Amino acid sequence: MRSTILLVACCAVSGCSSLSWDHVGESASEAARSPWVWGPLAAAAVMQVDSWDEDVSEWARDETPVFGSEGSAQDWSDGLRNAAVAGYAVSVLATPSGAGDGGWVAAKARDAAVGVGAFAVTAGVTEGLKVATSRERPNGNDDKSLPSGHAANAAVFNTLTVHNLQAIDMGPQLRTSLEIGAGAVTVGTAWARVESGDHYPSDVLVGMALGHFVGATFAQVFLGREPDASLAFGAEPVRGGVMLHWEMRF
Repeated sequence: MRSTILLVACCAVSGCSSLSWDHVGESASEAARSPWVWGPLAAAAVMQVDSWDEDVSEWARDETPVFGSEGSAQDWSDGLRNAAVAGYAVSVLATPSGAGDGGWVAAKARDAAVGVGAFAVTAGVTEGLKVATSRERPNGNDDKSLPSGHAANAAVFNTLTVHNLQAIDMGPQLRTSLEIGAGAVTVGTAWARVESGDHYPSDVLVGMALGHFVGATFAQVFLGREPDASLAFGAEPVRGGVMLHWEMRF
């Protein structure tokens, strides 16, 4: 049975503050200015010139230069996406949690809930765009090609992982290597979807941009080193899934 994720926005009255919405808007604006957002979107636009999108897709499926076959590429796309999820889980456990967080377990549950929430938003937007665009996949399996869910999911978790790395005590060279590794997992997931014939290059580029945008926004709003006291995010198990609580006090 597939688990259900319930995202509930709760507004609790506690004084009056307009900074919460300002903080969310500023975070989203900052995320949109990231080269990991506008770069892939610009590249996706360029791919529409002279049918480059279809030509690259056809070449990738015929040659499969990285993964060797469409079947192997499909397996790798699943594995790399799962690696992004696992990487985020490890970063949550490794991120320091102070006593002010209400205890280690509570802090880890909060950070994990942020990841689940970011994934839920990414998945919802991805599905909505798939329905709106109705683009047929290169392999003709269905009309849900744009954007790539695999690329979006890998991007959102890797973006959150990179954010957590900033709070973990380690050498700059190791941190840089891990950040590059996270980016490589995102790119690898995306390209595997092209070689498998499930997506055109522009599909995965849009997915990467979407995942990074949501991940960066959630990281800034909920995982900032000095989070807005009027914002809170939590989770609790319910029958058949998990209920996410997003509270904004004003």
